[in-house]
Amino acid sequence: MNIKILTPEFVVFEGEVDSVLLPGKNGDFHIKRDHAAIVASLIGGKVKVYTNTIDENFAKHFTKENEKDSVYSFPVKSGVIEFNHNKGIILAE
Repeated sequence: MNIKILTPEFVVFEGEVDSVLLPGKNGDFHIKRDHAAIVASLIGGKVKVYTNTIDENFAKHFTKENEKDSVYSFPVKSGVIEFNHNKGIILAE
């Protein structure tokens, strides 16, 4: 599935991922391939992207969670996600 993470200043990430974990208003939630269409608000926390590799242009914005798994995190203050047909756009602050 394709995820794009945008802030007002720049594109944080765009690419294929296995899944994404997000800090929602009602708790963290995980979006995987073929997830139902959703629009949801995000609160402060970490957006975690599960992917085998991350382009070096985007890697500077992320922290690798651990060496064993391919999990990369990006801190957000708030935001919104729209996900539909295996494509997601995260507008973050």
